[in-house]
Amino acid sequence: MDLVLCHTTADFDTLGAAVGVSCLRPGTRIVLTGGCHPSVQKFLSIRRNHYSLIERRAVTLEQIRSITLVDAHQRDRIGPAADWIDYAIANDIPITIYDHHLDDASDIPADELHIESVGATTTLIAEALQAEQIELTPYEATVMALGIHVDTGSLTYERATPRDAAALAWLMAQGTHQKAIAAAAEPGLSPRLQALLTEALDQIQTQKIEGYELGWVYLKTEQFVPGLSSLTSQLLSLLGLDSVLLGSEYATSKGDRKLTLIGRARSHAAYVEDGVNFQQLFEPLGGGGHPYAAAAVVRVEQPETVFSELVEKLSAQVPHAPTARELMSSPVRTIRPATTIAEAQRILLRYGHSGLCVAETGGRLVGVISRRDIDLALHHGFSHAPVKGYMIGNLKTITPDTPLSEIQALMVTYDVGRLPVLQEVRQEQRLVGIVTRTDVLRQLHQDYQRPAQSPESERSLPQAAWLHQRLEHSLSAYPSAIEGAQLWSILSLMAQEAAARGWHLYLVGGAVRDLLLAAPEKPVQLKDIDLVVDGFQAEATVGAGVALAQVIQDRYPEADLQVHGQFQTAALIWHSSAESAPLMIDIATARTEFYPYPAANPEVEASSIRQDLYRRDFTVNAMAIRLSLPQPGQLLDFFGGWLDLQQRQIRVLHANSFIEDPTRIYRAVRFAVRLDFEIEAQTEQFIRYAVESGIYSELRSRPGRAPALQTRLKTELKYILEAPYWQKSLSLLDKLGALSCLHPSLSVQPELWHQIRRVERWMTRFDAGVAHWQMLLEVLLAYLAPADRLPVAETLQLPEQSLARLQSLADCETHLLVALPQAEKPSEIYQLLAPFDRPLLFLVSARHPRALGRQVWRYLTQLAEVQPPLDGHDLKQLGYRPGPQFKTMLADLRWAALDGELQTPEAAQAYLAQHYPR
Repeated sequence: MDLVLCHTTADFDTLGAAVGVSCLRPGTRIVLTGGCHPSVQKFLSIRRNHYSLIERRAVTLEQIRSITLVDAHQRDRIGPAADWIDYAIANDIPITIYDHHLDDASDIPADELHIESVGATTTLIAEALQAEQIELTPYEATVMALGIHVDTGSLTYERATPRDAAALAWLMAQGTHQKAIAAAAEPGLSPRLQALLTEALDQIQTQKIEGYELGWVYLKTEQFVPGLSSLTSQLLSLLGLDSVLLGSEYATSKGDRKLTLIGRARSHAAYVEDGVNFQQLFEPLGGGGHPYAAAAVVRVEQPETVFSELVEKLSAQVPHAPTARELMSSPVRTIRPATTIAEAQRILLRYGHSGLCVAETGGRLVGVISRRDIDLALHHGFSHAPVKGYMIGNLKTITPDTPLSEIQALMVTYDVGRLPVLQEVRQEQRLVGIVTRTDVLRQLHQDYQRPAQSPESERSLPQAAWLHQRLEHSLSAYPSAIEGAQLWSILSLMAQEAAARGWHLYLVGGAVRDLLLAAPEKPVQLKDIDLVVDGFQAEATVGAGVALAQVIQDRYPEADLQVHGQFQTAALIWHSSAESAPLMIDIATARTEFYPYPAANPEVEASSIRQDLYRRDFTVNAMAIRLSLPQPGQLLDFFGGWLDLQQRQIRVLHANSFIEDPTRIYRAVRFAVRLDFEIEAQTEQFIRYAVESGIYSELRSRPGRAPALQTRLKTELKYILEAPYWQKSLSLLDKLGALSCLHPSLSVQPELWHQIRRVERWMTRFDAGVAHWQMLLEVLLAYLAPADRLPVAETLQLPEQSLARLQSLADCETHLLVALPQAEKPSEIYQLLAPFDRPLLFLVSARHPRALGRQVWRYLTQLAEVQPPLDGHDLKQLGYRPGPQFKTMLADLRWAALDGELQTPEAAQAYLAQHYPR
């Protein structure tokens, strides 16, 4: 007999999965190991005959051929049927498990284990049935669809996945009874439960903790009452609570006291990281379920005491509520009441804001004007009018400690899109920040992201505790000028010092990206440690990064401190030794930037971490890990960088990003090729638009106005061309048309590819005397028209030797193309090629392989190696007086040796005696 076992108090998910297994493996019988939920019992009361159900008592051990468990993988979840597991193990009977509870450790050794992060176990079975192309009856499809509906809240719970939706759609196509699903998924309360609901509403206690509404109620009944989970869900819905804990005490037939515990939470509230988790709360009592829906039944002597302890533990689980201090954008751009509408519009455009605060000269806030107000004034021709006539003066304001729930309530009640944050400083209300709808939505997006069932879960943000531990593990293995453990101590000290000043400290940039990309079990060598200090969370402190670096340097005087005041950054440098590599920690003040015109150096201003991340190039580089309290290890991902990492794509943050800075095109290519990512489709369109707009050609015509096409572009080219993946990067740049950033006519034609590959081979064989990337760049520029080579090279600020080569290349080629084919003797070839340095000869040979390449190769491999049979010392021994003639004499000896006229020193002496008699 093949059995599929449901867990005790069977719900629709375990029943639906069991029915699916009986379809997947015909002949399998379904066993309800210990009762079922009232709604399931009611459903089965008229449909039982449509499913292969048998009583537990009808099973004898000798008949069992296989066992499948669904929606459970622990012994205590299948009640008395746990003995069958022991029998199966002892007799080598195969055991298969299907479940979606990843957080529980299995205590059953299964031959097949299918535990995946989906909303319902039934989804896994539906996928297997679909793969086998097995058709279902409407009754089978209906109960399976109910399993998905109930366990995912009809796809509204945060645990629901696209796989659940796809499985549900397939089941509907099999002919589900939608009315039966609607009736069973939302069952009404029985008369007994209705009476208990009234009692619970009278007795329930509630508490608001940091904006989180928690409720609990303790009931006493004469006997066990089925369906308490439905009653608890009703309490949650009727009272609008975030979570409810229900306890029901009753006496058993033996006179013992039992306590039934039911926990329910709104899924988004339960999934706030490190927040309420009923599964975790009930596990020590032998209960189980999900973070937002769990239950337990315990036999205890003092049930009320146990319940009170659980209420305390539940209260302690309530997560820290985000406050305005964490949400707000700082500093706040303010304008004076007399500022004109036209000037206000210019400021909005510069900073990308949707509104501005209006303050008097002394700093007192008097109003707020939105983009909508400004657009309306402009539409009516009042660009010259002062903003005081259009601003909103009756303001709703908040303090830095106002919780998110109150902020939401204010925005909804008064329909305002921004709330100024005021803090009392020296008995004055100072404007320290502003919270906008966008800030709230970003926070809600992060809060609704469920913690990962495993660190590498695709759409879930990594848990703070896991990420903090992962970072410590990687940095503790850091091979640098200071030991890894000491490096972690330094960062911990920085976090403490920042917190003591009311600041927040973050790890940002490539280190965050590389840490998230790496395999969890392996330490990551973070080559760049970039930190950002958000000094505006407490008070507007310009140069917070520099101040923090100075504190650390006082504790570690062996570190050099470099300060760059213009960009409010500092660097702590530990120099290398014989045993270790150097280490540099960059510490910057959170800042925002604005490009006054395309490709300019940005203008930088101090700001908050949100705006600091917003100024970055790509989403995968715009994440941060908090190092300081209150949530060390928290991943800040406002722009979907984590999801882009999972989807392995490079996505730009701003539509005009490539217009503002063309080097970002090269960075996009470099990251895509290095990480083996794709450039996201919309990002590729932005690149092509920027290239085709002609903005770069216009910039080249205005000398001194395009620093990005000089230092920054040269740096990016260097990074690309010195990397092992340079060929793939160059191909992608050419495909995007991005080489036109250097010159409109530059593209990698087949002829140029041949030249590049030939130079690559020459550099493998010979030491060129210049860097690999520089030689490749010279090949690219040499492909331009002779008149264009030097201007582009000068724009890229190449070394003088490169400029000289590119300038002389055309004359060199003209001369050699005429003279070299006429050279018959080796000495003539040598004399023609010797005046030119190797890089120039590489260029010439690569560009003219048939006419010049062979002769250049012969020169480098043979002729250049030939030395005169005698040297200057020998000449002195022969009695010649040192002088300018030595150079001529040795040159003649070399020519003669090259032409085969001299083989030995004796022959050389005879040659000198004939041509240079003493």
